Amino acid sequence: MASVSDTRQLQQTQKDAADQNFDYMFKLLLIGNSSVGKTSFLFRYADDSFTSAFVSTVGIDFKVKTVFRNDKRVKLQIWDTAGQERYRTITTAYYRGAMGFLLMYDITSLESFTAVQDWATQIKTYSWDNAQVILVGNKCDLEDERLVPTEDSQRLADELGFQFCEASAKDNINVKQVFEHLVDVICEKMNESVDGDQSPSGKGAALQDTPPDNQGGCAC
Repeated sequence: MASVSDTRQLQQTQKDAADQNFDYMFKLLLIGNSSVGKTSFLFRYADDSFTSAFVSTVGIDFKVKTVFRNDKRVKLQIWDTAGQERYRTITTAYYRGAMGFLLMYDITSLESFTAVQDWATQIKTYSWDNAQVILVGNKCDLEDERLVPTEDSQRLADELGFQFCEASAKDNINVKQVFEHLVDVICEKMNESVDGDQSPSGKGAALQDTPPDNQGGCAC
């Protein structure tokens, strides 16, 4: 039996999905290897909930959330993709039309970090040319188990022309900030396109980590 909280969250999701009163609608994708925490990250942002009992996403799933940024009402379609190779053909079909990506790896998994280059190639191959990307090192709460140095991640993000942030869905570190920054960058690029300015400003910049006792946000 669903709890009162679960019922309210479902009702809010349904309301957001049906709501046609918005200024912009952005399609965002969470991509990366299986088990890096994409589903947990999405649930933390959309429902402010966390559970370690998630099973691997089958194919693709999504949530809808409406936010206010710069006096604009922005409706977000956030797609949670499966990381397993057997679903790759399905998930890449959803890249088309996506305006932003959170490319995620697990800071305790070298394999997931090594795969970032392949995921980046897929973004460049299948997505819109001007899609914005933030590289996210998830599970920064597991510092004692870290295998991927922050410096290596920042260096790779710079090489790829992506922005970079470390976060934790479990401890709710930088989750909201990452999504909001991605939305802000997309809005900024839209304004530049309208003005005829295609300069790649903001590429490669790092979002600063937020300590657990201060959820004030990244230095965006």
